[in-house]
Amino acid sequence: YQRVLEGVAPELAVREVTAGEVEGALSAAAAVAFALESEIPLRAELFVVGADECVLLLTLHHIAGDGWSLVPLSTDLATAYAARVRGEAPQWKPLAVQYADFALWQQGLLGEEGDPESVISRQLDFWKAELAGVPEELNIPTDRRRPAAASHRGASLTFTVPPEVHAGLLALARESGATLYMVAQAAMAALLTRLGAGEDVPIGGVVAGRTDEALDELVGFFVNTVVLRSDTSGDPTFRELLGRVRESDLAAFAHQDVPFERLVDAVGVNRSLARHPLFQVMLVLQNNERARFTFADLNADLHRVDAGVAKFDLFFELIEQAEGGLAGLLEYSCDLFDPETAERICE
Repeated sequence: YQRVLEGVAPELAVREVTAGEVEGALSAAAAVAFALESEIPLRAELFVVGADECVLLLTLHHIAGDGWSLVPLSTDLATAYAARVRGEAPQWKPLAVQYADFALWQQGLLGEEGDPESVISRQLDFWKAELAGVPEELNIPTDRRRPAAASHRGASLTFTVPPEVHAGLLALARESGATLYMVAQAAMAALLTRLGAGEDVPIGGVVAGRTDEALDELVGFFVNTVVLRSDTSGDPTFRELLGRVRESDLAAFAHQDVPFERLVDAVGVNRSLARHPLFQVMLVLQNNERARFTFADLNADLHRVDAGVAKFDLFFELIEQAEGGLAGLLEYSCDLFDPETAERICE
């Protein structure tokens, strides 16, 4: 539930660190859990490295923001900084709607589950049929047996897809009436099948959930998780597999409004502390506007912080680059995989 706190803002904690201490200090700070029942979901910490160099760490809990939120957040931060440098208070343009307005609108749109004609009732019927018989666990060969309760310890590594390969993938998507995401999903499903995961491959995906431009400037959690099921049976050609992925994805995206946690309950999967429900591999393609932290009189660079956690067995993120090519990230569970195995999967 939402509890509104009056006059509360993050306190800026300031610490002095040496250049050699920065990386470890950032990772340790980012890994500190939020106590959501008593703490606001945003922390701000400034690590002072020298007289003219410092690192600002913003830690935002996912309950209060998503990837899209970083654009308005960075814009607001730059606006506030510029005003404070001038000795002024920032002047904010009033927002058209608040997050609570969206929540109420969504509840009204979905309707009641007891009404067979409601949006949520029809979409739940689709998902119950779509996910019937879905494997509870994707049996990817791992370096260790899955523990009874996941520790969520994780590590990550990066990779790149060159511009010429990226261009070829886009051309294939256009020829097939598909999207770049569908091409990447089909490739991942083929890879997982060849690794031994079977021919029924559920992969987690996300939808932005911002269905009205009035929501563009809001910081909030709008994304929803969908389960994208890939059928690799019968030794299909890649184009045939892409056609199957396209068909199932379009159906899934047409029924994207059911909150994922409600979907898990409705499908009736066995919950387990050992694994994520319905899928254990997620694929995300970032092709929306990227946050730009630009401040008056400062040179600012974005720096990735590894908090040492993994939400899934494998989490793939692909980011389209303005100059062409894809920047890739693989986040993997240390309970299951050694670094060498993760590197082979990336390759």
